[in-house]
Amino acid sequence: MQVVIVTPEATALDVKAEFVALPLIDGEIGVLAGHAPTIGRLGFGEMRVRTGSDTTSYYVDGGFVQIADDMVSVLTGKAMLTSELNASEIRQRLTEAESKSDATGSEAALRRTTINQAKAQLRILEKA
Repeated sequence: MQVVIVTPEATALDVKAEFVALPLIDGEIGVLAGHAPTIGRLGFGEMRVRTGSDTTSYYVDGGFVQIADDMVSVLTGKAMLTSELNASEIRQRLTEAESKSDATGSEAALRRTTINQAKAQLRILEKA
């Protein structure tokens, strides 16, 4: 099946794969060739793509996935190899966000998003 990751900047990935695992907002979904057509909302987390005997891990920053006709299309704000994640930078970002006083409206939403993104990235690094 074909796997494509598209971000606002570029197509981050376009490969043939045997298996894909994706983080949905309510769990994880595994996809093999012949999967039923599906649309899902992505959460912050790890996307794994298996091609042959190699598995490549990506951090995806929410978005949507569409599965149809042996094609997995991921639309996300950010996708990066998990090997590019920097634990010290993530911890610093998390500490700064957690130390901010509770705000309201869009500031509070941005703070919660930053905390959730950082925690998801740290979970990926702890797993590795």
